Amino acid sequence: MDINHIQLSPVALAGLYKNHLVESGDSSPGAGRSVPVTEPPLIDLSASAAATAITVKALGNNEKKVLVLVRHTDVVFLPDEELKFLTGILAACKLSIADVSIVNLHHAPGTGYKDLLTQFHSSRVLLFGLEPGDINLPLSFPEFQLQAFNGCTYHWCPDLGRMENDRALKTRLWNNLKILFTI
Repeated sequence: MDINHIQLSPVALAGLYKNHLVESGDSSPGAGRSVPVTEPPLIDLSASAAATAITVKALGNNEKKVLVLVRHTDVVFLPDEELKFLTGILAACKLSIADVSIVNLHHAPGTGYKDLLTQFHSSRVLLFGLEPGDINLPLSFPEFQLQAFNGCTYHWCPDLGRMENDRALKTRLWNNLKILFTI
C-alpha cells in the first residue's frame, strides 16, 4: 500500500477531524448531536519496524560469520557446479558450508547490506556476480579489492560460473582470499 491509498478506520478518521464542523445535510432528529469519539491507539513505529524486518533464506550455518552473496534466477541458492566450485574454494580457505551463509539475492529483491548484516552479523561478505551498489553499499570500489566498511570487509568479483573456467580470475580471487582469511 502506498501513501495515496491509505485506508483509515472510522475511529481514526473521526479522531483526525474531531474539531471540525461538518454539515451532513441530514435534518432528522439527533443529526446535530455529537457522538463521543475514542482516541485511536498509538502505534509504536520502532516496534513495527522491528517486526517487519526482512528475513532472508540462507544455506549454511554461518559459524564463522562469512556471508556469500550470489544472484541466480533458476535455483534456490546455487547451481550444482557452482556449489561444488564454491565448496572447493571454501575448503582451500579451511572453511566449509557450515562456516558461511550463502544467500541468493534473486529471492530477496531490495535487500540491502544493513538488512543482511542485521540478520547474519557478518564480518566478511563475498559478492559473486554482484556489485556493491546491488546491496546499497554507500561506497564504490573496484573488483577484486578488499574493502573495509563499518566493521565488515567486502570483496566483489565475477560470478562463480565465469571464474570457474578462468585461471587468471581464480588467481586474483585466491590472492585476496589468502589475505581475507589469513591463510
